[in-house]
Amino acid sequence: MQHPKDLLIANFSYDLPDEKVAKYPLAARDASKLLLYDKGAISESVFGKIAHHLPANALLVFNNSRVIQSRLSFTKPSGGAIEIFILEPCAEYGDMATAMKNTGHITCNCLVGGAKKWKQGKLEMVLTNNVEPVILTAEMISRKGEEFIIAFNWQPEVGFATALEIFGNTPIPPYLHRQSEAADKDRYQTIYAKENGSVAAPTAGLHFTDEVMQSLHAKNIEHTYVTLHVGAGTFKPVKSDTIAGHEMHEEYMVVDTLLIEKLMSHEKIIPVGTTSMRTIETLYWMGVKTLVNSSIALAALEIKQWEVYDDLMHHNISKNAAMQALLNWLKKSNLESLSLRTQILIAPGYKPKIATGLITNFHQPQSTLLLLIAALAGDDWKKIYSYGLENEFRFLSYGDSSLISW
Repeated sequence: MQHPKDLLIANFSYDLPDEKVAKYPLAARDASKLLLYDKGAISESVFGKIAHHLPANALLVFNNSRVIQSRLSFTKPSGGAIEIFILEPCAEYGDMATAMKNTGHITCNCLVGGAKKWKQGKLEMVLTNNVEPVILTAEMISRKGEEFIIAFNWQPEVGFATALEIFGNTPIPPYLHRQSEAADKDRYQTIYAKENGSVAAPTAGLHFTDEVMQSLHAKNIEHTYVTLHVGAGTFKPVKSDTIAGHEMHEEYMVVDTLLIEKLMSHEKIIPVGTTSMRTIETLYWMGVKTLVNSSIALAALEIKQWEVYDDLMHHNISKNAAMQALLNWLKKSNLESLSLRTQILIAPGYKPKIATGLITNFHQPQSTLLLLIAALAGDDWKKIYSYGLENEFRFLSYGDSSLISW
């Protein structure tokens, strides 16, 4: 097997005209087109009928992370514009849920648009309401490469997520080439979003409506949730010639024992989106680690970029054996849930250990997300994308969907 490090990213490219990129969502979420790929055969439907194309008794795995209003637009006293894009709170605030509840003050890793114009001092935004002014200040603390550590202070002392709801804008993807609008606040959010922390939407879930959920229930298709907070790194292009030169972004995931038990009790498991897939596949390898070393430390469970290919893939362990080992480790550690980061890279050469299908949108050329599709469909990823381009499918975050089975 060729090591993914040696893959040439140029082999995972295709011509994506700008007019094929969906700049806005459709009026109805479930009106999107649905490409069906099943072991080489391609057909199409509409997303509102997805239950018809899913096996009965399947388990869908949704990512319930909620997009925070992470773009902040400040105006300097001189009139210059500074935009701060929050990537994530600094590590000292612990897990994402705790950080989002922080009141009054927080420091975050950020990108800054117009940074050269921000030499010193604090930036301030003031909004007025019927009771009292609401104030947010930002102060640059340090810089490392393209990222900045920014200290934010606000009053009154509401939680950080609430402060961002007041002051922030929706972080729609840069390839839409437009400013966010009021409608994006709702439409760039799944209907089941719950846990604050993503700076990009888990977009495969944007097509689901209450009606679609009811149709799934009617066919005895269950669903469950993971939380994986999507970082801006999901848009990070692969700039090196081979994947060896690309650093996969880390993302923060939270799962509980109930999810693990559901994964054990189902044979047909279909993640909704690449984030859900990366989460459940990470769980498998965490289970392998606990089976190999039942005394492993919590931090050592995290899956690094090349770890599966270099150290773990030679283990031939069933899904349920891995999941049971992980449950045993959690019980021994007196934990009901796991809150860790994953850097797993799913690329050609990888065989899914838990997922048996995938619901996903169409992804950018030369991206790690396209590598994931190629891992599932092999060279047929080219057939899938050619069909989409030739049959008026809409691409990327606000675009159409696909159901991939193998």
